[in-house]
Amino acid sequence: QVQLVESGGGLVQAGGSLRLSCAASGSSSSANAMGWYRQAPAKQRELVAFISSGGSTNYADSVKGRFTISRDNAKNTVYLQMNSLKPEDTAVYYCKASYGISAFWGQGTQVTVSS
Repeated sequence: QVQLVESGGGLVQAGGSLRLSCAASGSSSSANAMGWYRQAPAKQRELVAFISSGGSTNYADSVKGRFTISRDNAKNTVYLQMNSLKPEDTAVYYCKASYGISAFWGQGTQVTVSS
């Protein structure tokens, strides 16, 4: 069974930066795709960014130009560099990894951006 362990969340002032990491273990192969989602209180979970095994990326319009997703296939790890953070970025951030027809989620890490 695949397990995803996230780290890097915390409290930061508006305009600051954070780097999230998500390490996958328990699989003999690299994930087909990995991504980051977020969920604010009383709101639905939304896609922030994803990256394919080949390195193709997609971003939500709200974070484009500020966030960068990357991955290290050898380490089965995906990263999310978050710059120029805004209070509206405050949410629980979740890592997701896809292996063929299977998908796995991390436990979530809190990101709080103060004004």
